[in-house]
Amino acid sequence: MTNKPLLLDCTLRDGGYYTNWDFDENLVEDYCRTMENLPIEYVEVGYRSIPLKGYLGEYFYCPEYVLKRLKKLMPSKKLVIILNEKDIRATHVDELLGPCKDYIKLVRLAIDPSNFERAIVLAKAIKKMGFEVGFNVMYMSNWKENSSFLDLLEGLDDTIDYFYMVDSFGGVFPKDVKEIMDLVKSKTNCALGFHGHNNLEMAMANTLTAIDHGCSIVDATITGMGRGAGNLRTELFLTYLDSQQIAKIEYNNLSVVVAKFEKLKAEFLWGTSLPYMFSGANSLPQKQVMEWVGMNRYPISSIVNALNNQKEAVADNFRLPVLPKEEKYRKAIILGGGKTVRNSSVAIKKLLKQNYDICLVHAGARNVGEYLDVSCEQFYALVGFESEKLLDKVKDFGNISQTCVYPPYPRAMGTIVPQEIINLSNELSAVDFTNISSDSPLALAIQIALDKGVTELYFAGFDGYETSINHTQYLVSQENQKIFDELLNYKDVVVKCITPTKYKNMNIISVFSLVK
Repeated sequence: MTNKPLLLDCTLRDGGYYTNWDFDENLVEDYCRTMENLPIEYVEVGYRSIPLKGYLGEYFYCPEYVLKRLKKLMPSKKLVIILNEKDIRATHVDELLGPCKDYIKLVRLAIDPSNFERAIVLAKAIKKMGFEVGFNVMYMSNWKENSSFLDLLEGLDDTIDYFYMVDSFGGVFPKDVKEIMDLVKSKTNCALGFHGHNNLEMAMANTLTAIDHGCSIVDATITGMGRGAGNLRTELFLTYLDSQQIAKIEYNNLSVVVAKFEKLKAEFLWGTSLPYMFSGANSLPQKQVMEWVGMNRYPISSIVNALNNQKEAVADNFRLPVLPKEEKYRKAIILGGGKTVRNSSVAIKKLLKQNYDICLVHAGARNVGEYLDVSCEQFYALVGFESEKLLDKVKDFGNISQTCVYPPYPRAMGTIVPQEIINLSNELSAVDFTNISSDSPLALAIQIALDKGVTELYFAGFDGYETSINHTQYLVSQENQKIFDELLNYKDVVVKCITPTKYKNMNIISVFSLVK
């Protein structure tokens, strides 16, 4: 490579998949000042979107005041926003892009090839407003098998400024890049771009191959921050350009910003791993893998098992006997993993002992060791790592009355049941009190109690989290809160929290007020 291609940094947009498009303002300012002093032509600052359900942060909507601030910080850069084509129509263009004219140079469209014809209508409306237009067409690794959408490129050279090949699954190799670029070149004269993901750690090699084969513009992000396994690292590509004397890099500011994003990486843990490698090699969706990895709920073996089931089109690989539904108990204590379970264990055990119509349900295995001497029937809600934790806590399954309970069939993760507990294991017929999650330990525990006829639910050990929490804890707390909210609206069930909790809307009473 002798000529420098155009470089587009899309850290705030692609990295937003980890932060929900919220970034610390000081970090953004440092990032922008660094971008301003680097040989980077385009900076993609986020999405613009119509209002969507749920919370999405500042850089998903990029209000005009945000664009104005960013342009002031990066006056020499061509700023970029992206539209998710599946949500946006030509009728939205004036409202969404009108406020952008003073700040934005390039508007890119994230496009599923199956919606290509519809995207052309949107692109023409954007082009009329005077913006450069980029097509980010996804699922590049599947194009050789289904390339008919490329026939629609004819006559669009005046509409599309950059046609991006997006390796959505991170699964292509240099030879694939060459073949696909030849295919695209046979259909259009548009300038080509490449956006590589790093599942197989091929983002750099594929990007250099794309450039050598005539690619005009490439994407990268600081520390590779991006959806799933992430992207080509901006600092790596710039170092390469510097080493080849293609561009001169000032490393002082770059190193400071990289260090700050490395701190984010330690929290959110983007980058490749065995599940991302497997999904990339087999062109499997990244969204599901990202959720599984991000919740830190499942061992790698379970995630890879689930991905292999997807590859083989197997819904699940194991059925268990269904937990019988019966009017057996009136009350249940559901134990979470919080410290208050251990602090209140004597009182909780007394409460169990003085009630004949009560069962104990463990939402996970963290505290089962404290309650092995309890004589009432116990249920273990098992998801992800919990089976292994249970084996570590319980050495002899013959001395207590217990049932291990798994999510309903078919389980998205597939099923791996340790041999030691297979004869004690059941599955739920359904999780029907909530649609938030069918494999949350909390949701499973609640459904177990409901299936046993329970009408009074006592929760212990659902302490909630302190103000300073990591990303995984945040995801779990948000999921738990939604499940609690749906339970509180469920039919004819009394819900009480008998230990302290930070979860909202809970009726809190003291376990010590219930024991004699």
